[in-house]
Amino acid sequence: MLQARLEALKKNLEAEGLFAPEHKKALPRFPRRIAVVTSPSGAAIRDILNILRRRAPWLQVLISPVRVQGTGAAQEIAVAIHELDSPNEFFARPDLIVVARGGGSIEDLWQFNEEIVARAVAAAEVPVVSAIGHQIDFTICDFVADLRAPTPSAAAELIVPDVADLRRHIDASARVIGRELANCLRDAQQRLD
Repeated sequence: MLQARLEALKKNLEAEGLFAPEHKKALPRFPRRIAVVTSPSGAAIRDILNILRRRAPWLQVLISPVRVQGTGAAQEIAVAIHELDSPNEFFARPDLIVVARGGGSIEDLWQFNEEIVARAVAAAEVPVVSAIGHQIDFTICDFVADLRAPTPSAAAELIVPDVADLRRHIDASARVIGRELANCLRDAQQRLD
């Protein structure tokens, strides 16, 4: 029964163009502020925060606590996305929004298959990353989002560069610039001599 409802909604939303690649927004390469819509007590938020602290210590993370299953959860998720996408006096709009939840059965993940969530994700001006369940789980939210991550942990790795990689790149670039500068100085000195 749920699978049939899922397929019918998927078909309708796809026909409306909500899954179309041309509607997908690019994620910022170096986000400064992100928002995570998820349960504040689940493993998903702990995994995301651990990875983000390690990879991007400069990042500001706003957690928008919502229920991720059960009656009314879809409404909470949709409202959180709308509120985060609308800057107000309390906080500036984030650079991107991650909608996350750990794995579960189709019933557990069902709130992310509700039309209200799909429409909130599609309407967001801020890029939205869907990080629902495990690699084998797919929800309507995944299809509408600008990027689908196979897990919440993978989302954290996909949305920010690793500070260690950035340092290596900067160090390598500094060495190249140093060598080029030394060569220029040597050539200039030879011309003067």
